[in-house]
Amino acid sequence: MRTYRYFLLLFWVGQPYPTLSTPLSKRTSGFPAKKRALELSGNSKNELNRSKRSWMWNQFFLLEEYTGSDYQYVGKLHSDQDRGDGSLKYILSGDGAGDLFIINENTGDIQATKRLDREEKPVYILRAQAINRRTGRPVEPESEFIIKIHDINDNEPIFTKEVYSATVPEMSDVGTFVVQVTATDADDPTYGNSAKVVYSILQGQPYFSVESETGIIKTALLNMDRENREQYQVVIQAKDMGGQMGGLSGTTTVNITLTDVNDNPPRFPQSTYQFRTPESSPLGTPIGRIKASDADVGENAEIEYSITDGEGLDMFDVITDQETQEGIITVKKLLDFEKKKVYTLKVEASNPHVEQRFLYLGPFKDSATVRIVVEDVDEPPVFSKLAYILQIREDAQINTTIGSVTAQDPDAARNPVKYSVDRHTDMDRIFNIDSGNGSIFTSKLLDRETLLWHNITVIATEINNPKQSSRVPLYIKVLDVNDNAPEFAEFYETFVCEKAKADQLIQTLHAVDKDDPYSGHQFSFSLAPEAASGSNFTIQDNKDNTAGILTRKNGYNRHEMSTYLLPVVISDNDYPVQSSTGTVTVRVCACDHHGNMQSCHAEALIHPTGLSTGALVAILLCIVILLVTVVLFAALRRQRKKEPLIISKEDIRDNIVSYNDEGGGEEDTQAFDIGTLRNPEAIEDNKLRRDIVPETLFLPRRTPTARDNTDVRDFINQRLKENDTDPTAPPYDSLATYAYEGTGSVADSLSSLESVTTDGDQDYDYLSDWGPRFKKLADMYGGVDSDKDS
Repeated sequence: MRTYRYFLLLFWVGQPYPTLSTPLSKRTSGFPAKKRALELSGNSKNELNRSKRSWMWNQFFLLEEYTGSDYQYVGKLHSDQDRGDGSLKYILSGDGAGDLFIINENTGDIQATKRLDREEKPVYILRAQAINRRTGRPVEPESEFIIKIHDINDNEPIFTKEVYSATVPEMSDVGTFVVQVTATDADDPTYGNSAKVVYSILQGQPYFSVESETGIIKTALLNMDRENREQYQVVIQAKDMGGQMGGLSGTTTVNITLTDVNDNPPRFPQSTYQFRTPESSPLGTPIGRIKASDADVGENAEIEYSITDGEGLDMFDVITDQETQEGIITVKKLLDFEKKKVYTLKVEASNPHVEQRFLYLGPFKDSATVRIVVEDVDEPPVFSKLAYILQIREDAQINTTIGSVTAQDPDAARNPVKYSVDRHTDMDRIFNIDSGNGSIFTSKLLDRETLLWHNITVIATEINNPKQSSRVPLYIKVLDVNDNAPEFAEFYETFVCEKAKADQLIQTLHAVDKDDPYSGHQFSFSLAPEAASGSNFTIQDNKDNTAGILTRKNGYNRHEMSTYLLPVVISDNDYPVQSSTGTVTVRVCACDHHGNMQSCHAEALIHPTGLSTGALVAILLCIVILLVTVVLFAALRRQRKKEPLIISKEDIRDNIVSYNDEGGGEEDTQAFDIGTLRNPEAIEDNKLRRDIVPETLFLPRRTPTARDNTDVRDFINQRLKENDTDPTAPPYDSLATYAYEGTGSVADSLSSLESVTTDGDQDYDYLSDWGPRFKKLADMYGGVDSDKDS
């Protein structure tokens, strides 16, 4: 029976259509690599026996892409424990169980519910189990089986790129590698020929070919020239089933470009060129362009031009324009129509990059003749030199001739030339030039120390054609004359220690000189004659343009003399000799035993027999008591000042009294300030009465100032003189304030100052009618007293 089932299994596998086969199974006695299921035998409880598994199972196969309307039958699972009475139940689990694959729990038949694609999943692993419906216990251990999807040719070859791009040099040999294309087939390469791809060329012959198995594209034609055709489009087909009929195919496009090689020499389109240029063309001026054509591109088309022969070999040059690959003829030397009118050149064009394998085609160069005609122009004057350098001493007098410049017209006409100085280069008009002969002379005095070089420009102009002019630089160097005396390089202020020894160096002197003698500076130092005899210091000339100040005695006393002024004479060794006197300040200082300065101030001498500490304390205590007494006295005096200076009516002095109300309309309670009379422009605020300490501060109103005039000055001087000579003046200081309201006022003055000028007494009784606020004023002026009586 088992042999028969095995035979049926082989037969089923070989069937091309699984729907026509019958489900097969294979009886096995165990599960390899699975956990063994052990159970107790009914004959002996002490002995463990292996339970015999009675499954019928095998590996199942399905074809992909099933298109039937019914579920696709997979196979059947059956257990020997199944008696056909429905007591067993088959359960399926694993990949796609219950969804993709279903099982009949009564019969064990397995079916696929959906169409399968091997390219998505080629193998499904499932597990099956048979259990007792009543007890729910398995009657067989769980078994694993495989459902494998058989491939069909349902995928065409696909290239890795839709479009390929490749290059190959032109003129390549047959069989030169171009590019390799690759196509892949998703079908099973181990099952039949569904994934066996063969390549062929559909478009691009006879220029290219492709290897059928590798997809390598090669050249198939000899001497393909890029200049004739540069682009090629090749179509490659990939077909599966080994290229047999019925196989699926895919195509791709390969764009092949021939790259350039230097297989073409440069060629001039014409053999002769002619250009014209004026004789006045400056150096480097382009005259004309020539171009040789080259069918190549890139660096293979680069051209170098050169002049190989001709009459103007040294007069002209040719350079290559790297952008346009043109040859530019330029002027190498100045041209002169009067000397030569026509030049003939031989210009050669060649490739700098040459491939040796194409030399058989001939030399990669070409030549042409260039004829250059020089045109006559009216040229400006030409100086005999490109630049002039002149020298003059700085002590030269005005109108001293320095030198001359020369220019002439190069044309055959030889027009006369006049000279002038470009004043933009000589703003101070230090130099001038003779317009006829070009002589340069000075118009102002020179100073080398102010400006060493003078750079001016001289202009030469044709008299008959002023538009024709030329310029030349003129460099004038001012030569040095010893006209400056040497002087100290810096301000020197040094010190000497009180305990200094004789011949001790305390300072080194340096000198500078604005002059610049040819042989260099040679300075000499000495003390001024008036200080040489009785000086406490000496000058030592070091003969190297420096000098040292040395002490002349032992010890100095800063309390006797704290500062010494040392005049030093500095002379140079040039002609005429120049000298100057500089003063060195030497301070006497206290130093430590190392000679370091500590103090240079002359402190007061403290004798050993000075005051004791107790005496000093007593002196300080007295000073403190005196200061306290002065402060108390000042405070008491300030308290007394609160009382008015004018106590009685009889004590009448020249004062101006400020009232709070003058007729009910005036709010200005400020006493008149004499400072206003001295300076009418000044306006001072917060001026209070100065004969009494104010109890209440009133905010004053700013009053307009009166302009200074002669009446006010005369009045003030007169009142001051009267007050100074008044024998009735009190013996203490009193503040006398004078007020003056000017002349011509329409209002009568209440001031006592004005009363001295009146012929009679005035009547002030009406003040009593003005109210209690004017009571004190009525008491003061209501009587018969006046300034005249006083």
